[in-house]
Amino acid sequence: MAGNWLWMTAADLGRGIEAGKINPVELTEAFLDAIERHPEAGRIYSRTTPRRARSMSMAAADRARTGQRIGLLDGVPISWKDLFDAAGAPCEAGSALLKGRVPVTDAEVLTTATAQGLVCLGKTHMSELAFSGLGLNPVTATPPNVNDPAAVPGGSSSGAAASVAFGLAAAGIGSDTGGSVRIPAAWNDLVGLKTTPGRLSPRGVVPLCERFDTVGPLARSVEDCALLLAAMEGGKPADLAGASLKGMRLLVLDTVALDDLRDAPARGFEGAVEGLARAGARIETGKIPEVVEAMSLAGITFTAEAYGIWRDVIEKAPEKMFPRILERFRSGAAIAAADYVAAWRRLEELRLIWAARTAAYDAVILPTAPILPPDAQRLLDDHDYYVTENLLALRNTRIGNLFGLCGVTLPTGQPSCGISFLAGPGQEERLLRLGSAAERALG
Repeated sequence: MAGNWLWMTAADLGRGIEAGKINPVELTEAFLDAIERHPEAGRIYSRTTPRRARSMSMAAADRARTGQRIGLLDGVPISWKDLFDAAGAPCEAGSALLKGRVPVTDAEVLTTATAQGLVCLGKTHMSELAFSGLGLNPVTATPPNVNDPAAVPGGSSSGAAASVAFGLAAAGIGSDTGGSVRIPAAWNDLVGLKTTPGRLSPRGVVPLCERFDTVGPLARSVEDCALLLAAMEGGKPADLAGASLKGMRLLVLDTVALDDLRDAPARGFEGAVEGLARAGARIETGKIPEVVEAMSLAGITFTAEAYGIWRDVIEKAPEKMFPRILERFRSGAAIAAADYVAAWRRLEELRLIWAARTAAYDAVILPTAPILPPDAQRLLDDHDYYVTENLLALRNTRIGNLFGLCGVTLPTGQPSCGISFLAGPGQEERLLRLGSAAERALG
């Protein structure tokens, strides 16, 4: 039975605890044992926190025994990306620049999740300083991809995705600045939720671009994502009961997002759209011309802020960095402050235009990534290939970040191919209801 626990949704594990069929201590031990035995665990977890996990699971077991469970996920073990501070555990964000960095307090979202009874199994590997959508990290480790052992897993929440896909955590918590929850979720056949900027606290989270950084879960189901969102903010989860696609208006974004789709992502997206239509969704295809201009601002807004935050640390020891990531950070050095301010002022105007153009729709839909996960060795060997594939990997997901939206990616049934749903800022509950209905329609 314990072997089956590794592949259940977090919600189903919680229901098992509630029914007295699963003991939180035994559940945590099952995951810790699986991590210990798994041949790829060292590429997935940067470190485990067994003492903390056991203490938390014993407290959850006591609450379950006395009828004092805090919520459905009380006692469920999950992983945390190695940019969330956990007191007493090194937090190095996938970079030798931060080697030996040990926080004395937890990130606020970890504190809140702990208060809701979630069990922390440990910290997962990631792209260096979260600045890549590929998940390739020769400095620390490149986690495996569940569908292709030669391919990258997607990033930057690479280990978060792998921990769930390989049965080493019930869910993983990651961050998304340009697609870092949604890309690894899609490439490992998971559900990933990108939250609205500011929805979840960034305190105690190693930053990349603070105006774009968001926290979000990677999980086996939309229900899990809804429960994890609530657990990290200490709120009430979205009500998914009775969610339906009938009459829902969905806009297929035909600006940028469908350009140069490779065969498998195109098949996955087309099949998913057909499934949504069969379930009663009203689907239209349309253009939003402002996407092109917004995309042109990404190189200014992302790189200037990232380099501004990290310049002093990077330039003290640039030789410690993966050269591809160092190059990307340094591309922000030449951007003038006036250009950065002007770009953000224009982006805020474009966000208002997006809101007006999409007001009649329940969500905008698009392929999560236009490509399949690339070959890891070729990315290391071929500089130009790395640059083009990284930009392509991030292209579609970045749209949601640029326009300040929330979004969710779902598996399409085509391996490593996801479909994304984008909704307005702060509309996570409505998006999750729609996502739940879509999840059922897609099987």
